[in-house]
Amino acid sequence: MATCEHLNQADDPQARTPEGCEECLAADGRWVHLRRCLSCGHIGCCDSSPGKHATAHYQGTGHPVVQSFEPGETWRWCYADSRMG
Repeated sequence: MATCEHLNQADDPQARTPEGCEECLAADGRWVHLRRCLSCGHIGCCDSSPGKHATAHYQGTGHPVVQSFEPGETWRWCYADSRMG
């Protein structure tokens, strides 16, 4: 399967809040799984979480690629092209 341009050009920024989802931590919320934005390091919760903050971050910033921030997982997802890498 071919990957998209966004996945090929994704950066590897430091996590801004390695302890959890930025928005959930600020609002005393909860998350199921975490995603790290590969443009800026934002940590957001997945779409199975009540806040869906990783997707909201993409919608608000246009930063297209996230990587799983779960231990042992390295997969990446491009929101813009709906592709996994």
